[in-house]
Amino acid sequence: MTSPFTYLKHVREEFAHIVWPTPRTAVAHTFVVIFIALAIALLVGLLDYAFGLGVSRLTGV
Repeated sequence: MTSPFTYLKHVREEFAHIVWPTPRTAVAHTFVVIFIALAIALLVGLLDYAFGLGVSRLTGV
C-alpha cells in the first residue's frame, strides 16, 4: 500500500497527461449533449402519450 502523498504525486503526474478541450469545443459538446437529451425526452414523452392513449382505448377508461 502506498502512502497518500505518493498517491497524490501520481495523480498530479497523470493530470499532466490530460488533453483538456478548448472552451469552444467544451461549449459545442455541451450544446450537443443538451440537444440529444431534449430529443430523447421528446421521443420518450411522445411514446408515453401514444402508449397511454392505446392502453386507454383498450381498457375503455
